[in-house]
Amino acid sequence: MAADLTRDDVAKVAKLARLTLSEEELDLFTEQLRQILTHAEDIAALDLEGVVATAHPYGLVNVVRRDDVRASVNREEVLASAPDAREGRFAVPRIMGEAP
Repeated sequence: MAADLTRDDVAKVAKLARLTLSEEELDLFTEQLRQILTHAEDIAALDLEGVVATAHPYGLVNVVRRDDVRASVNREEVLASAPDAREGRFAVPRIMGEAP
């Protein structure tokens, strides 16, 4: 199949993709696409009977620390040092729409 790929095939795909290719690019991309398709054929020909499908070649485990509750900074102290605080929150200028 890949060996049957012609320069005209690549030109047609380029036209469908609305790409303008030079003569040199057509030659280059024809050979590159032929190599890609040959590789895909090689992979498709593999006997994968009994091979379990995986999303990753390694058995990864998500490593995260425990979520332990611990003391933090006092909200009132933090808000006291803020330039503007309202209703227990930091007050910041609007970034969308009209300013108040």
